Amino acid sequence: MAKIGFISLGCPKNLVDSEVMIGLLQAKGHILIANPEEADVLVVNTCSFIEGSKRESIETILAAARLKNSGSCKRLIVTGCLAERYPGEIRSDLAEVDAILGTNQIEEITRAVNGIPVAPPDSYGRSDADLYLYDHTTPRTLVGPKYTAYMKISEGCDHTCAFCIIPKIRGRLRSRGVSSLVLEARQLVSQGVKEITLISQDTTSYGLDLGIQDGLAILLKALTGVDGLRWIRFLYVYPNLVSDRLIEVVNSSDKICKYLDMPLQHASAGILRSMKRGGTRKGLMRMIQRIRDRIPGVTFRTTMIVGYPGETEANFHELMDFCREFEFDRLGVFTYSDEEDTIAHSLRPKVPVRTAERRRRLLMRQQSSIAARKNRLLVGKELPLLVEGPSLETDLMLQGRLESQAPEIDGVCLINDSEIGDVQSGEFRTIRITRVLNHDLLGTIVG
Repeated sequence: MAKIGFISLGCPKNLVDSEVMIGLLQAKGHILIANPEEADVLVVNTCSFIEGSKRESIETILAAARLKNSGSCKRLIVTGCLAERYPGEIRSDLAEVDAILGTNQIEEITRAVNGIPVAPPDSYGRSDADLYLYDHTTPRTLVGPKYTAYMKISEGCDHTCAFCIIPKIRGRLRSRGVSSLVLEARQLVSQGVKEITLISQDTTSYGLDLGIQDGLAILLKALTGVDGLRWIRFLYVYPNLVSDRLIEVVNSSDKICKYLDMPLQHASAGILRSMKRGGTRKGLMRMIQRIRDRIPGVTFRTTMIVGYPGETEANFHELMDFCREFEFDRLGVFTYSDEEDTIAHSLRPKVPVRTAERRRRLLMRQQSSIAARKNRLLVGKELPLLVEGPSLETDLMLQGRLESQAPEIDGVCLINDSEIGDVQSGEFRTIRITRVLNHDLLGTIVG
């Protein structure tokens, strides 16, 4: 049995794929080890969503390839989005790679580890019959904290956003059944999980391919019945698909975090039309206000793209005004990445990189002021906290997250107590917020 070193890059959806592959390998007796230098086989699960992620994936593959010369590594396997998108280039340019598995070849990982030849993916050439989707019977090993886990509710995407390559890499939308997801949630809770985050390329499209309307609302309602599950949150909401029923379900249960992650991408009608997202600034304003009115205290997170082809200074200032008016609780800003094989790749004029970076800095500077002001309103409040463990900043503190702080993408709460030995990772406690520290909060455990 081989010792496997696993390196997972990219988004939480990719992490779930890695956990499934690890589970499949462990079910066959292989051993997962933390130190790549001691591995017999190295697996790099790659990302290729934007230029920066492609660069990181290639650098990681090259670093792993060097271990074939200096360590105990005998085989190097590349999986994931980069493998699906550029199998020919990997095969011709990276001779150290022994096997290439695309996003729909996850179950082939045991064959690849065992040295059995596996045909690399034919870039974007998978048929519907070849598209992969795991379920509750699939082995899966959690590699992160045992109190929280992601759960992928569907795979692929039927949207045609002009800037996005994911539908070509991942294929069409295919949803898992509600019963399978409830069973997986129960399995996760039996392993100690208390917080589940639902993920997919677009969670609000969940079930549409199965003929289910308001599938996400139905799923959330079903998951609230899972005993032992304390927090349920969901990411990646598509603006036009937030129904009244979904809003009602989110507001009806204390288990469902009042947290909405909705990548809006822009506020200018012209840019949204070019992006093939649709909508207008006024339409988005009405939608956001409707959600805030009907889910009191909701935390609203969004992401925007600046520097999209054809974005003028007027378009950008419209975006600035929109974000200033609505004061999002969380805002991520990306500079446009000009990806081949997307619709936007052929659009002109291109916005200079320096201009896009300047716009990103301006929007983030504005958001920093908004976020700091919103955080200051929390000082003195007592709120439920999920304790994560030792702080990543200092050994003298613990850290945790509020309902308004999603794992990995938002700030944290630092716990400022002289005696914190009785506070354990995965516990829910009450924290009194005492200070604001940039994007993080500082507080004291109450009781």
